[in-house]
Amino acid sequence: MNKLRELFRKYHEIIMYLIFGGLTTLVNFTVYAALRFFGAALLPTNIAAWVCAVLFAYITNKKWVFRSHAKNKGVLFREIISFYGARVFSLLVELALFRVWTDIILISRPELDTNLYEYCVKLFIQVIVIILNYVFSRFFVFAKKKKKDLPK
Repeated sequence: MNKLRELFRKYHEIIMYLIFGGLTTLVNFTVYAALRFFGAALLPTNIAAWVCAVLFAYITNKKWVFRSHAKNKGVLFREIISFYGARVFSLLVELALFRVWTDIILISRPELDTNLYEYCVKLFIQVIVIILNYVFSRFFVFAKKKKKDLPK
């Protein structure tokens, strides 16, 4: 049991990111599937799912993954702007990949089950997006500042 605790402490950030990344993906898929069920178009549905997922991700990443305790308005503002900026970039990557894989491949492969393919593509793209978002969050958004870099 002590070994498990030690491993959890050592890899806390990655473990928590994977857990909340999975839950963020679940939020994304749930909103996406619900809107598609009611007949919403592909790209607006994907954007709405993204907005809900990013809100969930910011709260969970800040509090439980990277344990940011930023209270200073300037630091908090920079954190929020950089988080959303990074997520906008990964959204653009997601939309481009989604568009290419659904439009180009479905046009060239009409025998594919379009509904199944659409969800498989979305899942694969989410894996890429989760990795991108971790890198951005870990090294840019919630990066721990060295004491010499902090304002006095």
